[in-house]
Amino acid sequence: MGKVTVGRENSDVINIHFEDHGAGRPVVMIHGYPLDGRSWEKQERVLLRAGYRVITYDRRGFGKSSQPTTGYDYRTFTDDLKAVLDHLELDEVDLVGFSMGTGEVTRYISTYGSERVRRAVLMGALPPFLLQTGDNPEGVDGKVFDAIKEAIVHDRPAAMKEFLDNFYNVDVYRGTRISDQAWQNSFNVAVLASPYAAYACVDAWLTDFRPDLLKFDVPTLLIHGEDDRILPYANTAARLPGLIRDLTFVTIENGPHNIAWTHPEEVNRALLDFLAH
Repeated sequence: MGKVTVGRENSDVINIHFEDHGAGRPVVMIHGYPLDGRSWEKQERVLLRAGYRVITYDRRGFGKSSQPTTGYDYRTFTDDLKAVLDHLELDEVDLVGFSMGTGEVTRYISTYGSERVRRAVLMGALPPFLLQTGDNPEGVDGKVFDAIKEAIVHDRPAAMKEFLDNFYNVDVYRGTRISDQAWQNSFNVAVLASPYAAYACVDAWLTDFRPDLLKFDVPTLLIHGEDDRILPYANTAARLPGLIRDLTFVTIENGPHNIAWTHPEEVNRALLDFLAH
């Protein structure tokens, strides 16, 4: 494990915590809200066994990274990702993002190009543009996000409980694909995250990535759960085939948002097949 300093807030530095394991071609994995880099455990194991070097890191505000009250926007998140790549001197990287992490993958390619990127993976995708506007009628009504922020302000632990229930479709998969203990572990990670970050990240979800997607020039894999309640399939993944040129699209039948945990066999098979070519 290690850390890279990405800035300061008043008297303290802002560090991004990362873990770097294995050898071979590097795969950088960017987690979703409200978890941390260890949420990739079901993918890291198979990637290491397949001979990849696996780098995970905690987004600012989450896990073991610093918890500042600045930088909760995709310009800063992407610069944090670049700082990790620079620090580790990584090239020919496969970038894998889940949920919020798909935003970093998308904005990185748009901002810094694909010179250092071999392939991209978007899992439970946030792009193209989640907010419903006049020129984006396929988005989600802004009142939904206002209600999420109000719930976090009112009772953050209770808001995280409801969020994670929908994150895993607990009413469907409890006791089969998501145990009470695994759910509790996610809850523990979520409530230990920065309260400020938990609130501020909601606005970042409403970033318009449509111009960024036009700059994709690497093979891209999209994996999305058909029954995703956090980033609904019709509002997100179903729109991406017309926006990304070289796209492989895998739909996980009946899959919830965190398919990496609930459907690892299907996800890992698609991931390994894509990265191997």
